[in-house]
Amino acid sequence: MADPWLTIIGIGEDGLAGLSEASRKALAGAETVFGGERHLALADVGARGRAWPVPFDADVVLSCRGRPTAVLTSGDPFWHGAGASLAEKLDAGEWIAHSAPSTFSLAAARLGWRLESVVCLGLHAAPFERLVLHLALGARIICLVRDGKAAADLAKWLSERGWGASAFWTLAALGGPREAIAQQRADSFAGDRAGNLVAVAIEAGGGQGLPRSSGLADDLFVHDGQITKRPVRALALSTLAPRQGERLWDIGAGSGSISVEWALCGGTAIAVEVREDRVANIRSNAVVFGLAHRITTVAGRAPEALAALDAPDAVFMGGGLDRAMFDAVWLRLSPGTRLVAHSVTLETEALLGELHGQHGGELVRVEIAHAASLGRYRSWEAARPVVQWSAIR
Repeated sequence: MADPWLTIIGIGEDGLAGLSEASRKALAGAETVFGGERHLALADVGARGRAWPVPFDADVVLSCRGRPTAVLTSGDPFWHGAGASLAEKLDAGEWIAHSAPSTFSLAAARLGWRLESVVCLGLHAAPFERLVLHLALGARIICLVRDGKAAADLAKWLSERGWGASAFWTLAALGGPREAIAQQRADSFAGDRAGNLVAVAIEAGGGQGLPRSSGLADDLFVHDGQITKRPVRALALSTLAPRQGERLWDIGAGSGSISVEWALCGGTAIAVEVREDRVANIRSNAVVFGLAHRITTVAGRAPEALAALDAPDAVFMGGGLDRAMFDAVWLRLSPGTRLVAHSVTLETEALLGELHGQHGGELVRVEIAHAASLGRYRSWEAARPVVQWSAIR
């Protein structure tokens, strides 16, 4: 279409004065203008304005298809804005966008931060735990939040987790005549809880971030003892070789520790576990690590519980493996899929030896011992040996 019916317009706190000529022209010619109440007031569109439904629903815009329509969003429509939600439902020729500086850009400009080195998060409807992956000494983070109460809640959340010494800025109405910026420590935050804040900036201090290597400490996870222990987990993750955006099936997931560490590497995981109490532990760990959006928990027994799942890029089988389960799983895998299986029993070890003979791959036996007290002395206390078989379909 040479003349798109929809124009997506980024608008700042300076209102019409900050819009480009193209944006103002599209706005003037629109029969209907969608946006938040604040955006509609800034653009002074009068009776043509329609406030977004709550919750947000892009389909209301599609009801105007073919007629001149405009959408107002904050700053850059494609950075935590409505732009992508609309564009993915439209053909390329149906829409055009005119962006304004994002809140992230304005915040970085006020603070003198290199935006390419800053973590930018939208926490309007996401849990604060999304910060867990990014918190490290000196890390700079800009978050979009709902309001002053959300900023206060975030400061409290940081303080309770050892990050109270973090520098904590609140940035309101950036780019407009009501712009206000204030800096405090997170543990002494006393901002206006009723204010309509746009962003919070954090320079992390006082805490200790998550290690970025495989094999997190066991006590970071909720578990009932059914957990792939740290040294063996590090071996499993190294062999699984997670990559950004890949999907894991974690079969017999126990505590979900393998799923958590896989997701921390940027992938998604489907944790399959038959016991409901362990399913609860997996979900709890996903929340605590800020990974509930990346880890799906399936309560059920493999292979039946796998029937409706999307195909994986890798599979970890940590418990309950038998020949019938392996055959069912192996048939579901696409060429190139990586599989790693562990055993601590003689019966499963024998099966892994048989599978290694049939399908190749690598068979490894790992024995680990820890120093422990023996009277007035110390001695080695051996853990059960673990056999690992890995192969590529």
